[in-house]
Amino acid sequence: MSRNTLKTAKEILKIEAQAILRLIPRVGKEFQAALQLIAGCKGRIIVTGMGKPGFIGRKIAATLASTGTPSLFLHPAEAVHGDLGMVTESDIMIAISNSGETEEIVKLISTVKKIGVPLIALTSGRTSTLARNADIVLDLGVTREACPLNLAPSASTTAALAMGDALALSLLKKRKFKPEDFALLHPGGSLGRQLLKVKDLMRKGKNNPLVNEKTPVRQVLLAITAARAGSCSVVDSRGRLVGIFTDGDLRRHLRENGVMILKEPVRKLATLRPVSIQKEKLAAEALHVLKTKKIDELPVVDEKGRAVGLLDVQDLLKAGFV
Repeated sequence: MSRNTLKTAKEILKIEAQAILRLIPRVGKEFQAALQLIAGCKGRIIVTGMGKPGFIGRKIAATLASTGTPSLFLHPAEAVHGDLGMVTESDIMIAISNSGETEEIVKLISTVKKIGVPLIALTSGRTSTLARNADIVLDLGVTREACPLNLAPSASTTAALAMGDALALSLLKKRKFKPEDFALLHPGGSLGRQLLKVKDLMRKGKNNPLVNEKTPVRQVLLAITAARAGSCSVVDSRGRLVGIFTDGDLRRHLRENGVMILKEPVRKLATLRPVSIQKEKLAAEALHVLKTKKIDELPVVDEKGRAVGLLDVQDLLKAGFV
């Protein structure tokens, strides 16, 4: 690769970096107004853009949606051929056009206004048709593209993407969006799995067999069978965990003492003071405990030590942890 080519590549990166840095002083009252408007939206955020800005719009819409702001991308050319039916007066539209004169975007304006949808413009054309008709203008301030021919959208799309991220992630903080909220919206991905808590996966209710420590083993076996579990949490009169009785305990005591054990109170045969985990812990931590302790079931307790659930290695397997 020639030195001239390397010089060009570095200059392109410099121009795009500068396009983002120049946004910082532009984040002010209009940005705050856009944030307030979106935060109060009763419908969805409709993001639109044509060509390369359209791809940026798709990414902005996806980031908004994944961080708790209902959003979708609307192709402007398809919009004027019927897809505007997706837009309601409860929505807000973000239109991306560096010049502010993109034909397909301009055609949308009158209909959007008739519907009564507030319009936020991401543009460098402060006096453009889009800017004049927008309720809020977020000025990107891009006067030249990074493209050596000043033709291919580059610095402008980089700036639009950064401004969209600033909006979406500022909203995330404003709404006090938590890691568990993120996990709820990303159940199929590795990020979501990392943030899942024990309480999200544990067995509870009828699937979590609980027995009093004085219960005869015969009845305990019926409880385990009814729950289709491999173990049963043993609790005291206050519901606090005192032990766990597993099919392994059953086999071991049957081998040693025969069927007479069926009449014994389960406390005599259970594993007392078992390893347990609190329901607010991450599921990934539970997996570590199961692996290091070489066990298959893990009783789940609340902050008072009461048995509230059961986590089986199969539950983690189904969730994609193993």
